[in-house]
Amino acid sequence: MLGVDRDSEELSALFDERNPAIKTLIRDLIQAAHRHGTKVGICGQAPSDHSDFAAFLVQAEIDSMSLNPDSVLDVIQKVHKMEEEMN
Repeated sequence: MLGVDRDSEELSALFDERNPAIKTLIRDLIQAAHRHGTKVGICGQAPSDHSDFAAFLVQAEIDSMSLNPDSVLDVIQKVHKMEEEMN
């Protein structure tokens, strides 16, 4: 996995947190943490900017995610709908 500063004008366009390899690592981390009784949260831009990434996190059973204030209501509504569909 490679961490890149999303604000770097030189590098940010080369990487996307929605890459399948990154999502696999995140899903594996969540599952491993849950097996050991540890909760997982994510703090980052992706759930706010990409509703498909927020949906992925819900499906991966993340415990919490931080959001930008301007996206909170929209993402909460989408997460709630997804959780209802999953149950």
